[in-house]
Amino acid sequence: MWYVSTRGMAPRVDFEGALFSGYAPDGGLFMPEELPQLGIETLHQWSALSYPSLVKELCTLFIGPELIPKEVLNGTSGDTGSAAIESVQGTKNIDIIVLLPKGHCTKIQELQMTTVLRENVHVFGVEGNSDELDEPIKAVFADVAFVKKHNLMSLNSINWARVLVQMAHHFFAYFRCAPSLDTCPLPPVEVVVPTGAAGNLAAGCIAQKMGLPIRLVAAVNHNDIIHRTVQQGDFSLSAAVEPTLASAMDIQVPYNMERIFWLLSGSDSQGTRTLMEQFERTQSMSLPKELHSKLSGAMTSESMSDEAITWTMSRCWEENQYLLCPHSAVAVGYHYQQMDRQQPSFPRCCLAPASAAKFPEAVLAAGLNPETPAEILALELKETRCTPMRKGDDWTMMLRDTIESLGWQQRGHFLSAPK
Repeated sequence: MWYVSTRGMAPRVDFEGALFSGYAPDGGLFMPEELPQLGIETLHQWSALSYPSLVKELCTLFIGPELIPKEVLNGTSGDTGSAAIESVQGTKNIDIIVLLPKGHCTKIQELQMTTVLRENVHVFGVEGNSDELDEPIKAVFADVAFVKKHNLMSLNSINWARVLVQMAHHFFAYFRCAPSLDTCPLPPVEVVVPTGAAGNLAAGCIAQKMGLPIRLVAAVNHNDIIHRTVQQGDFSLSAAVEPTLASAMDIQVPYNMERIFWLLSGSDSQGTRTLMEQFERTQSMSLPKELHSKLSGAMTSESMSDEAITWTMSRCWEENQYLLCPHSAVAVGYHYQQMDRQQPSFPRCCLAPASAAKFPEAVLAAGLNPETPAEILALELKETRCTPMRKGDDWTMMLRDTIESLGWQQRGHFLSAPK
C-alpha cells in the first residue's frame, strides 16, 4: 500500500516510509492512497476477535509484509510521552526525546517522564503550550536529509501508525455496543471521542469510510476549535489556549483535522493545501460550504466547561462508583446531556483515554477523593532530570543539536511532545 501527503507535493511512500517519518516534506500528513472497503462478512468475522487480534487484522491491511520499527521521533502533551518512554527506556539503538509543556501537564504526568533517568531518555521542559512545542518538531521533520540521516520517527498522532492503531478503538467499540450484527444494513453505534489534536477522531472518520457504521461525536473542552469547525465551519484560533482540567486537550491547532479535510474532500490535495496554508498564514480559515456539509454529516460535536467536567465526574461516581479522568468526563458529559434531554439515540460508547489517578486536582475539584496508587506516590521521592527550553531559546536548534550529539552513537531517536 502507498501513502501520500495530504498536500500532494511530496513523493508517495510505502508503509515503512510513512512510519519512519513525521510530517511529510511538504508540511502535510501521510494518508493511505486508497482505503480498503470492509463488507458485512469481514465485520462479522472481526466481531469475534480479541482487541489484540483486531489490531493485528487492521495492521495487516495497511502494512503489508510485517515490519519491525527501528527508530522513532515523538511529541507528547501528557500521556503519549510517558507511554513512549516506558516502551523504550533502556533499549539499545533507540533514543527518545520528549518535549513536555511545563505547567500544562499535571505534576504526576511530568514526574512519570522526568523521573526516568535512563541514558536513552531525554526530556525537555518547554516554556510553552502543546501547540507551540509542535513547531520545532515540524521544523525538524521538514529537513528530509536530516530525518533520513538520523532515522527519526514521531510517536504522536503526527505519525500515521498512531492513527492506524487508534482505528481499532472504533471497531472494538462498535462490536461491543451494536445490538445485533444479523441485520442488513448493520445498526449504527454512536462513538463519543474526547479529542484535542483529533488523531482518534481522524481514526474514526477513516473507519467510517471503510464501512464501519458509526456516528461520531467530537467532544472537546473550552478550547473549542473543533467544535466551531463542525458546527459553523470556523477553523480559526481563539485569542489564547485556556488551561482546563482536561489539560491534554488544551490545543488550538488540531493538526489531524487536515487528514479529515483531505478524506472528506475526496482526497483533494490541492484544496487541502490551499486551506491549510491559509490557516498557517492567517490563523483563520472558513471551510467551503460543501466540505463543511460533509464534515457535519460525518460527525456532531460538543464543548464542555470545567464545571461540566467536574459535575460529570461526580455524577458518574455517585451512579456507578467509577472514577472518570477529566478527559473521559468530556465524553461522558455529552452522554449525560443527551440522556437528560431524553433525546432518542443509537447505542452509544464513550471513549476513555486516561486514568483518573494522574489528575488528582480534577478529582478534588469534583468533590471526590483521589485514590493514588503506591507506584504514583513513589514518584515524589525519585530524582528527576529535565532540560529547560526557555522562551527566547531556539528550540529547533536545540533539538537538532541534541539529535546530532546522539548521532555518533549510531542510534535511532524518538522526539515527543505531550498531546
